Amino acid sequence: MTKNEAQMSSSPAIRDDLREKIIAEPGVILNDPGVMRALVSANEKMLGANIVDMRGIAMDRLEVRLDRLEETHRSVIAAAYENLAGTNQIHRAILRLLDPLDFEDFIASLDDDIAAILRVDCVRLVLESAQDAEGTALGALGSVVHVAPPGFSQAYAGGVHGRTARTVTLRQQIPGNDALYGEKAGDLRSEALLRLDLGAGRLPGMLALGSEDPHQFAPNQGTDLLTFFAGVFERTMRRWLG
Repeated sequence: MTKNEAQMSSSPAIRDDLREKIIAEPGVILNDPGVMRALVSANEKMLGANIVDMRGIAMDRLEVRLDRLEETHRSVIAAAYENLAGTNQIHRAILRLLDPLDFEDFIASLDDDIAAILRVDCVRLVLESAQDAEGTALGALGSVVHVAPPGFSQAYAGGVHGRTARTVTLRQQIPGNDALYGEKAGDLRSEALLRLDLGAGRLPGMLALGSEDPHQFAPNQGTDLLTFFAGVFERTMRRWLG
C-alpha cells in the first residue's frame, strides 16, 4: 500500500447525508469555482510534487481565458451603453436646435440648453466675415457668436499651420489665448471643433464646444455622432442665413 493510499484509508469517511447529496446533485460542486479549485488543489497535493497534472493545468488555462472573456464581455456592454447614451444626447440636442422660431432664440439656445444637453461649459459659433464685428449685424448677437476673419476656422482647428481638413477635431490642448472663448478660456481644458459648410457663396464657419473637463474631448475618441450633429447644425444655419 502506498503512502497516499494509507492516508486515504485512514481518513474519516464523508458523512452519509452529504455523500448522498453530492451524488444526487453533482452539478452543485461542478458549478462552484471555489469548491472546484479546492478539489483540484487537494488532488495536486495527493499526487505529489513530481507528478504533472495535465487536467489541472488545462483547468487553470481555461479559467484564465474565461476571466478574459468575461472582462471583454463587460467592456463591450459598457461601450454599448456609452454609445447609446451618446446617441440619445445628440438626438436631444438636435431636437432642441429645431425648436426656435427666430434666429435670436436659436443663438441664445446654444450657450443655454444646447450646452447643458451636450455637457459643455462654453459654446462659440464662429462666422467668418471680411468685415469686422462692428460692421456686421452678427456682432449684436452676443458673446456666443464670434465674428472672425476669413481662414480663422481652418487655422484654429488645424493649429498654426491650419492643415486639418477633418469635420470634427477633438483636442485637450487649447491655444493659450482668449481670442475665441474670451474670459472663459483659462478654465477650459478640452474642446471639440465642428467645421461648418454654410453653403455656396458663403465663408465657412465653426462650432466650438469647450469643456473644463480635460477628458471630455480627446483625440482618440470617436467623432461619428459629432459629425452627424455638425451636418444637422450647418443645414439649420443655412436656413437661418437664407
